[in-house]
Amino acid sequence: MSVLRVAAVQHDIVWEDRQANFDHLAPMIAGAVASGAGLVLLTETFSTGFAFDSPDIGEPEGGPSSQYLAEQAAMHGVWIGGSCPEIRPDAPDDDQRPSNSFVLAGPDGTTHRYRKIHPFSHANEQEYVRAGTDFVTVEIDGVRLSLFVCYDLRFADEFWTLAEDTDAYLVVANWPAKRRLHWSSLLRARAIENQAYVVAVNRVGTGGGLDYSGDSAIIDPLGEILASGAGVETVLIADIDTDHVAGTRSHFRFLQDRR
Repeated sequence: MSVLRVAAVQHDIVWEDRQANFDHLAPMIAGAVASGAGLVLLTETFSTGFAFDSPDIGEPEGGPSSQYLAEQAAMHGVWIGGSCPEIRPDAPDDDQRPSNSFVLAGPDGTTHRYRKIHPFSHANEQEYVRAGTDFVTVEIDGVRLSLFVCYDLRFADEFWTLAEDTDAYLVVANWPAKRRLHWSSLLRARAIENQAYVVAVNRVGTGGGLDYSGDSAIIDPLGEILASGAGVETVLIADIDTDHVAGTRSHFRFLQDRR
């Protein structure tokens, strides 16, 4: 059995002001750690807001946002993740679009990166954001965690692909309030159909002309909501228990029936 306590930090974001966001998040991270969390999850674009159409929003891999996560992880002795706009080292000079990188930093200096695979074409996101290509699953203290970002949530087949090797899906987002029903419904569906935990954190407040309601949630493999929050800044805490995942899958043998 492996148990990992996770904290989902539902927070507001100061538009395009990294230092203001770093300062604002520091005490929230400290509070999450004080609650016993071994993994602290921040939102998508936690340091800038979803300002990918700003010409100077990109930062190099290992830039200030990634450094902040690594510093906080080392300071508190926990894992910390969130997404930020990063320009890949191999990006050509004529295409400096940043990736939407979900960076997961460990207390020992280890860093994992998932680059969002699905730009949101409804908003022409592909014009500003370079799509990723590779899935990422990370094991922390015996718990297997697969990383996704916002719009990826709509593509069930990709969650299915990783299900057998995943105990929990981590989903960071800036999901607008006007589609909050979709967000909540899809989160629960991903948990139920894959018999895995879903730890999902969405921002609150207003940014770029959009309102965000949060609706962050931690959901267990049977679709039960362990923690949730809407509308205000808060920190959600719950335990991911690999025995619960294994027991659910052993009792309800749904995954093996897929064709």
